[in-house]
Amino acid sequence: MKKPIGIFDSGVGGLTVYKSIRDNFPEEDLVYFGDTARVPYGPKSPNTIIEYSIQNARFLLQQNIKVLIVACNTSSAVAIPYLQKLTDIPIIGVIEPGAEQAVISSKNHRIGVIGTEGTIRSNAYTKAITEMIPKAKVYSHPCPLFVPLAEEGWHEHAVAFDIAEQYLSFFHGKDIDTLVLGCTHYPLLKETIQKVVGDKVQLVDSAEAISDYLKRFLPEDSDGQPGTNVFYVSDNEEKFSEIASRILLQELTILKRVKLFESWFIDR
Repeated sequence: MKKPIGIFDSGVGGLTVYKSIRDNFPEEDLVYFGDTARVPYGPKSPNTIIEYSIQNARFLLQQNIKVLIVACNTSSAVAIPYLQKLTDIPIIGVIEPGAEQAVISSKNHRIGVIGTEGTIRSNAYTKAITEMIPKAKVYSHPCPLFVPLAEEGWHEHAVAFDIAEQYLSFFHGKDIDTLVLGCTHYPLLKETIQKVVGDKVQLVDSAEAISDYLKRFLPEDSDGQPGTNVFYVSDNEEKFSEIASRILLQELTILKRVKLFESWFIDR
């Protein structure tokens, strides 16, 4: 029996990861969980992010998945070591694939990273990039308003351009040649971000990077049948469906709401 790939995110941003995986692996069954009741994760404490991530992972493990994709940059930054204690299946976050792609793309090893407050605060991308290239210069900056802009469908609106100019002015004079979009919402604003930073800066799309990375973990055992799709959320199915239809350019066929009840105490 074909086992699915499980994907979780704090909300709808991870649908960019889902879309990339679906486009590249049309025969894989996919199960997506968006924790829409508790989004956003970015401003929350590491303990809370870890607790939520473990609950999300345990729900997907109950779906008999073969690979777990942590499509949330904030969860990937702080929770992966705790999730790895839950299971022996591969667990793939977005940090390492994005950092690896940035290192491959950069010629001068001056790399920018944008993300949520939680992701930037964690320094996860800086650590991952400098482990690969110790002399690399990494400049990180939070862009929290990009998330609501993406969810409102305002990614090409004049307001989005103005806000992008404000945020990305941080990189002026830093001579970066690569910019990591360190939040799965941000690929939705890719065209606007590219206009602001200019064509000389290569954008690293975390959704595309994780899809390429996933190829290393999937056996070539296709049954030739089109993959199935199941979506779960923890709240507000209507809003999720509306935004998902805009991102995926199609209606969701199977969308269910689930409640996660669990308390997990962290002993560091």
